[in-house]
Amino acid sequence: MPIKKYVANADNTIVNAFQLNLKTRGTGANTGQADVLEMYSIYGRESSGSQELSRILVQFPVNTISTHRTQGSIPESGSVSFYLKIYNAETSNTVPRDFSATVQAISRSWQEGEGLDLEGYKDLTRGNIGSNWLYASKTQTWDTVGGDYLTSSGQWDQATEPPQYTQSFETGLEDIEIDITSLVEDWIAGNLGNYGVGIRLSSSFEAYFSSSSGLNTGSIIHNTGGATDSYYTKRFFARSSQYFFKRPVIEARWNDIKRDDRGEFFYSSSLATADDNLNTLYIYNYVRGRLTNIPAIGTTGSIMVSLYSGSSDDSEPSGSRLVLYDGTTSITGGFVSTGIYSCSIAITSAATPISTLYDVWHSGSDADEHASTTEFLTSSIKPKSLLGNTASRKPVYFINITNLQNEYAKNENARFNLFIRNKFWSPTIYTKAKETPEHSPIMSASYRVFRTFDALEVIPYNTGSDFATGLSYDVSGNYFELDMSNLEPGYEYGFKFAFYDEEINSWNEQNKIFKFRVLDYEY
Repeated sequence: MPIKKYVANADNTIVNAFQLNLKTRGTGANTGQADVLEMYSIYGRESSGSQELSRILVQFPVNTISTHRTQGSIPESGSVSFYLKIYNAETSNTVPRDFSATVQAISRSWQEGEGLDLEGYKDLTRGNIGSNWLYASKTQTWDTVGGDYLTSSGQWDQATEPPQYTQSFETGLEDIEIDITSLVEDWIAGNLGNYGVGIRLSSSFEAYFSSSSGLNTGSIIHNTGGATDSYYTKRFFARSSQYFFKRPVIEARWNDIKRDDRGEFFYSSSLATADDNLNTLYIYNYVRGRLTNIPAIGTTGSIMVSLYSGSSDDSEPSGSRLVLYDGTTSITGGFVSTGIYSCSIAITSAATPISTLYDVWHSGSDADEHASTTEFLTSSIKPKSLLGNTASRKPVYFINITNLQNEYAKNENARFNLFIRNKFWSPTIYTKAKETPEHSPIMSASYRVFRTFDALEVIPYNTGSDFATGLSYDVSGNYFELDMSNLEPGYEYGFKFAFYDEEINSWNEQNKIFKFRVLDYEY
């Protein structure tokens, strides 16, 4: 489940804009329960040089993210990226173009509030609860009007500058999507208090105002580098929006692809590079149904892997360790994740290729195979030889999800197993009678998820550096995991798959759709 979304748990729009009478500013207004968030700057509407601004406050459940990391469902720091995603709210009004927005950590606690009015700004911290342009909560003012944010001179005790992010907008219809990994990691580590982020037009796009004192004047921001044009109004969906997939989220993404070559193990060949001659093998240490670290290896120890040929009846390893590509007889493997270890290994074919290789995972060293060692696992491999071709490859695939269910619970983490073979596989009569079709694991494959009734893409292909929608493979075929909490219950969804063809440097989407429903119940 390399994608996990965390919906905002508080948000608000704060303004120093005028109410409809253009006389009273709505600085006391709270809109914490509105279903949209607004960001704008208006210059010179009330009088020559007047300034009206709107800013957004959003907070996220970082404690939940931290708990999930402790539980092992989110990787450790350095192995996961966190993206701030806030979605454009369509409007019939004019939207600003060609501007940039700034995202900064908020440096103090604030209240969401119960106001709704984004037109007249008359919900003045309803019930005396909530934040606004002047107040962070019903009892505390902001140190600076418009909100307190981490700056180089702010509440920051680290050696580096506090994180600050910028995104450019060309049409004004774009979503916000920013990698805020460093900020989230600081929240998780406790280096910063989790007060969320403020989102505003960058200073050069907020309205110009020059104070004779060089300081803010009342609720008006001193900004001599500001704009004398107006930029209004950019709207985003708030956490109270009825649209499940449009609510502000922090999206965790990571690459958990495991490419286990046990089913596609090739002898070393002059047709391939040194890297392509390496085969990656994995072992999975299940104890009473749970992946568990091998006590003698843990997370930092080394596990050794040796290859053997088979006995006369080819039922078990026999003889001495085989010499590997680097002249040794053992390769050092290592820890991948809880209960999972891997190694990369290569071997040159003998004059008479061995039909079955046995990989033995053990303690000890390469120095003496007769020294006392502990054997952890023995498995088998059917090696293949690389062969040249006389025609270009034109693959067409048959795909099936062998364990697809009609329905899933909304809190379920499901694993999907794919069977993939060449669509035009043509066995002999003997092969057809004796064997099941050979699967063809795809080295680089990705999935996407869409809602079937309106074709809304809810999880797009993510094939960048995170490769969060990539498929793993092992001896049984390709597979991936999906956290159903990412999907709105009560709807039918579909999977589509794309395979990367290195020959044409392109992703090719496959035709078949696999459908399932997410139901509104929990296990």
